[in-house]
Amino acid sequence: MKLLTGLLYGALLAAEVAGKKLTASQVEGDIKKSKLKKTLSDLNKIGIANDGNRAFGLPGYKASLDYIVSIVEGKYGKYLDTYVQPFNHTFEQTRDIWVRGPDGEDVYVITLIYNNATPTPDGVTAELIPVPDDLERGSGCFEDQWEGIDATNKIVLVKRGSCAISDKLKLAKAHGALGAILINQTPGDNIGSATLSAENLGLIVPVGVIRYAVGTAWQERIAAGETLEVTLLVDSINETRESWNIITETKEGDPDNVVMLGAHLDSVQAGPGINDDGSGTAAILEVAKSFTNYKGYANKVRFAWWGAEESGLIGSLYYGSQLTSEEADKIRFYFNYDMIGSPYPVYSVYANNDGDKVGGDIIVKWLTKKGKDATYSEFESSSDYVAFLELGIPSSGIFTGADSETDPCYHLACDGIDNINWSALTLNAKTAGRAAAQFALSLEGVPARSQTTTNPKSKREVALSFDKWEAKVKVAGKQHSCAASGKIVV
Repeated sequence: MKLLTGLLYGALLAAEVAGKKLTASQVEGDIKKSKLKKTLSDLNKIGIANDGNRAFGLPGYKASLDYIVSIVEGKYGKYLDTYVQPFNHTFEQTRDIWVRGPDGEDVYVITLIYNNATPTPDGVTAELIPVPDDLERGSGCFEDQWEGIDATNKIVLVKRGSCAISDKLKLAKAHGALGAILINQTPGDNIGSATLSAENLGLIVPVGVIRYAVGTAWQERIAAGETLEVTLLVDSINETRESWNIITETKEGDPDNVVMLGAHLDSVQAGPGINDDGSGTAAILEVAKSFTNYKGYANKVRFAWWGAEESGLIGSLYYGSQLTSEEADKIRFYFNYDMIGSPYPVYSVYANNDGDKVGGDIIVKWLTKKGKDATYSEFESSSDYVAFLELGIPSSGIFTGADSETDPCYHLACDGIDNINWSALTLNAKTAGRAAAQFALSLEGVPARSQTTTNPKSKREVALSFDKWEAKVKVAGKQHSCAASGKIVV
């Protein structure tokens, strides 16, 4: 009898909770540091069990996807509608990279995403020739900067910076080079990685990025009349692989007025990605779980965990490309949460215009009230908000930093469970919940989607516009901090 009474009480309590009216304070209160820790601990374990990462095209990502799906379709499936959206993209992995210097020494080097391969197992050995530095326009960025340079069957030495790296590497290939050694543009051991973009495979020379001090010393030796010979090996593979987005939305709310929250689920190949972006993943999961407790809110709330963000925002761009104009109109506001628990956080809130600030102001005001120096920053091209900006959807979000000062483990193996500022993450997750709740209750002041740039009438036309956009996306706003010694393979 006691067991039956307990079960009945539990059922009544659950029904009462599920019928409660939504408020921003209630959602904020539902989000607990302990729950965020549990999710991030689970993601960290997934990374450890899968060669140290949760990256696109590798088993750790699929395990991460299955983990999130099991939660939103399991315990919370009664209140959420979920679907998994598949897409294909080019997977690239640098299995090995090394540079042997002119004195036979092994040189610290990192690879870049979508690097091209050299012959294996010996790489390419050739004379090293410099491309002149150009502090104003960037070195090796334009055809006229290559005049008088015979790069045929040589390896070029060129300073990083100013233009897309792929532009330098295309010109190197056009001038007959076998490979390129890129000199990092800033002194020190923190060498940032980047994506060369999948569309450039086969169009560029293999490349390795070395420390500023080493590269400039080589430049000086060549300028003094020495002939230097180096060896570059890049063991890289590429092939098409499947990946997936997870889209979950509340059953409650008007389907013609949708508030959307997104975070990317994948990590880089170098590490488990607990701040980048396990932090956003865990935050929006807790917000989604909170919304299942309430009834009576006006607008539908949609949550997305994006795939292959680290490969060039691929999952979110694909999602955007599949929306008709009518479907895009229904997404009234998008919040992006990518890296919201950096160990030494700044509190940057994205907004480009007054429409973005309708949502951004909720975040800024609450963070300020909580004693944080929250400031506005313009969107760049570094995260999954790009698809929504291109569609003219008002957007905002939080970013706590991705450099050596804010997150020394950015894109490294040490981006694990100890690489989180738990106070910052908890506050930002609660703030994300408040913003979502306020918009679930009312979209007053939120402007309609802007269609001044793109006004597609069909899925085909939207897809064509995104094909053009994807080709120009450069993950330039994020800098990959690599502070380890040895070599970095991603």
